[in-house]
Amino acid sequence: MRQTSKAQKVSFFVAIVSYIAAFSCILGTIYYYTEIGGENPIVASFAAAVVFFVGAGIVLHVIGRVDLPDLKIRPASSQTDKTDRREP
Repeated sequence: MRQTSKAQKVSFFVAIVSYIAAFSCILGTIYYYTEIGGENPIVASFAAAVVFFVGAGIVLHVIGRVDLPDLKIRPASSQTDKTDRREP
C-alpha cells in the first residue's frame, strides 16, 4: 500500500473544495443569467470562475492521488565503488 504525504492530503482536500466552489459558481451563473441576462460582466466572471475552479481542482486532484516516489536526498554511503575510476 502506498503512503501519501501530508502535502498530498492537503492538496486533495483543496481539490474537493475547488470542485464545490465550481459547482457553486455554476449555480451563480445560472441564477444571474436568468435574472440579468448573459451580456452582464457578472455572468461572465462567474463562468470564468467555473473554468478556473474546475482546472485547479483537476490539477490538485492529480497531485493528491499520484504515487510519488520518495525524493529525499540521502548522504552517500562511506563505501563507494571505485572500480569505475581510471588511473593515468
